[in-house]
Parts: sequence; structure tokens; C-alpha cells
Amino acid sequence: MTGPALDVIELMLTARVYNEDTDRDPGDLPPSYRRAFWRTAATADSDADAENSTPEDASGAGDRRAPGSIQRPLTVTDTRISEATGIAHPWDTVSELLFTQREEFTGELSFSDVEMAEQWYLKRTDADRLMTNPTLAGYFESDVENVDYEAARSMNRPIHADRVWIDSLLEQVFDEEDEEMLDLVEVRAPQEMEMTLDDLVLTTDQEAEIQKIVKAIEHREYLAEIGLREIGKLLLVGPPGTGKTSVARALAHGLELPFVEVKLSMITSQYLGETAKNVDKAFEVAKRLAPCIFFMDEFDFVAKTRSSDEHAAIKRAVNTLLKSIDEVSLIRDDVLLIGATNHPDQLDAAAWRRFDEIVNFPKPDSPMRADILRVITRKMDIENFDPVELADKTEGLTGSDLRLVLREAVLNALTEERTTLTQNDLLTAVEGFEERDNLKNMDMINGDADALIAGSGAPNGGHDHDHVHDHSSNGD
Repeated sequence: MTGPALDVIELMLTARVYNEDTDRDPGDLPPSYRRAFWRTAATADSDADAENSTPEDASGAGDRRAPGSIQRPLTVTDTRISEATGIAHPWDTVSELLFTQREEFTGELSFSDVEMAEQWYLKRTDADRLMTNPTLAGYFESDVENVDYEAARSMNRPIHADRVWIDSLLEQVFDEEDEEMLDLVEVRAPQEMEMTLDDLVLTTDQEAEIQKIVKAIEHREYLAEIGLREIGKLLLVGPPGTGKTSVARALAHGLELPFVEVKLSMITSQYLGETAKNVDKAFEVAKRLAPCIFFMDEFDFVAKTRSSDEHAAIKRAVNTLLKSIDEVSLIRDDVLLIGATNHPDQLDAAAWRRFDEIVNFPKPDSPMRADILRVITRKMDIENFDPVELADKTEGLTGSDLRLVLREAVLNALTEERTTLTQNDLLTAVEGFEERDNLKNMDMINGDADALIAGSGAPNGGHDHDHVHDHSSNGD
């Protein structure tokens, strides 16, 4: 059974059990509850209850405690219930229940009869619901069949993956002078990743490398015990659009890890000032957010800089970067480091040796293209859909390119007020993509510029719709 009253009573029961059982920590609270009860540093410092909080009330991250936390007692008010459940007027949903009461001045909701509240809840809940709430799963484990606290806890999203936790740590790491770092580092919570591993078509080798990394993360303590610490630094190599960035982001989603992304070419920005200092700061962010994935795009920039006449400050920043890569560790720091490059031929030995695993991302062959087409059309209605035929006609296209082909077919159909596509729509879109790609690759210096002038006979009237790499379905 579901309903607003059940949602409200569940939150109230959760808060009561959590307050009384000091063995419970924020990892036992559903993520939506954690967001509602999160306190900033300013609130915590001024709150009289702050002095009663325990270490478990913070993140569980030891010395890396954030400037915000979840502290006992959890006070259930209309505002917090609304934030956690989306219910606009919580008290209205439970005011007629004999075991509930509300303090008018503070808006705090509580039970006048706890036993009656528990019995009411048990008659309306089930095992599936309890398994999404470790606090109540532990409390009612012996009362409801198929409820297991440890399993519920393992399935609950860890607090280090919460946006509020990430933002609190970033506030601690950054000050007003570090605003320029926003150009260098982008941090995303795992639930903000649209891509999952199920949305990707991977080669056997790629799947094997991902599985090794997953196992390394699961068994970090064992690897540390046996002294195997040089592990967890991947370099993804391959042409644009083959899925390097998508795989890194999907890993963050699947492993429920914050995703810290750095575009290395940004360290040459005139706005970044002391570039070496900013590189250090980027690694500091990753270590403070650990466990996390630290993704460095455009890694070939390192080799370009080392072999060029770039400014000495930029070269110092690159040397700092290489040193920082040496010093970061999955086993010691809980940071999975992933680099990506479209130009592996430009990397020198010093760059290659920083990584313990190299994962190749070639352009997909015909069977892979067919599989990619099946994945990216899952939600589309297509008459006479034949992915094999399309795959045979898209030699050389990447997953990102195929996504653009599908986008063009959909838009063309919408201009005819159709949401059902045909195989011919897709074949026509393939031809259009090839024409645009040919325009993009024209040699402008050798007299082909006239072909881009409207009326010159160029396809599409001479308009060049340059294809941009999509960040989905095997795109970069």
C-alpha cells in the first residue's frame, strides 16, 4: 500500500528509531531523508542540539568531515516532511489518525501512541518498501518476512554519493579566491549521470577491464594487505565518439561514486592564474570527495605541452600533474583515476607509464553498430526496423555519429507531424549525415569554398551542419 499518510508515518517512525538507536548512521537513512535533515555548518554551530551529536552523525569519513552533517535528534516538521516526500501539507494527511500530534508553534509532528503507530504502519507496509529504508528494515526485521537489514543497507545509496554531501565538501575546499577552479573542475553526483553501463555497447576487452576495476574497488582492503597498490589508473584511447567519456560517467553511476572531471586544456586559460596550484587543487578535490572517479579528458594535451615551447608556467603545471598522478592511489586514497585521449600517438613514454591499464576504444564494427542502434532506439516506434541493414550502411560511424543520425531522422519525422519512424527515414538520415560529413571535411584551401555558397549546388543548399559529439550511447 502507498499513499501520503503512509509516507508521512514512515518518515516519522524512521526519525524516532534513528534517534533512539545510536548504532544507526546516515547510511541507514534513505537519500531523500538525508537531504531533508542535512544541516549546514552555520546551522549546526548555532543549534543547541549540536553538542549532543556523535561522530556517526557525520559522514563516517573520519578527518574528512564536511562542514555540514546529519545530527541527532532528527526533528520532524512539516517543512522537512515536504522536502523529503514532496507532500505539500503533511499534517493534513495524518491529522485524523489517533496516534499523531502536532506542535502548532514549531510545526513538529510526533506520536501520541508509538505502539499504535507501529501497528498501523506494519499493516500497510511490505518487504519491498522496508528494503528501501535500512533504519526500519533493521527495526522490523523480525516482524516482516523477506526483510534483511544488511541487504537493505548494501542497496542504499551511500552518503558520499549525495549531492548535499558533495556540495558541503566543495564549500570546505573552495574559497572566494578559488572561483576560477570552476573552469577547471566539474563535479557531479552519481545520480546526475544520465548514462548507465546498460546503455552502452562494449567490446569484450572493454567489459573485462571494467569488471577488473569493479573487483579492485570491492576488494581494496585485500589489495592493500598484499601490497598491491599500483592499480586503479586507466587510460582510455580511441577516436572521438567511441564512448570513452560515456564509460567513465556510467561507471560513476553504477558504482555510486562522485565524478570529478578535469579538461586538461583548460589549464592554459588566461583566467586560471597559477596553473600548477590549480592542478594541485583539482587533485585535492578528488581526494576530499573520495571515494570518487577522477576523470582527465584530453590527456594528449600533456604530451603536446611537454614537446612544445609553451610558457614555463604551463610546463610546470604539466609536471605537477604527472607528479600528482604518481601520488594518487585507488587503494590508499579511494580515487579511481581515468584518463582519456583521442590521440594516443602523441603520448610519450612518461605519459604512458603513469597508467596500469590501457583500454582501447576503436570505432565499432558492423555487429557493434547494429547493437548500438538497438540500444538507442529502444524507446522509439520504428516500422520495419532493420538494424543490420543500417549497420552495413554506416561503415566508419561511431556511436556518437549513430545517435546524431537517429536525431536527424526523428526531427525530420516531426516536421511531418509523425512520431512513428520508418526504416526509410533512418536510411535517408544516414545519407544526409554522410553529405554533411563530406561538407565538413572539404579542403577549403584547394578551391572547394565555393561549394559552401548557397545556390552553388552543394547538398542542403550549402549549409554545413557540423556534427558535434554527443555524450550518450557510446559517445564522448
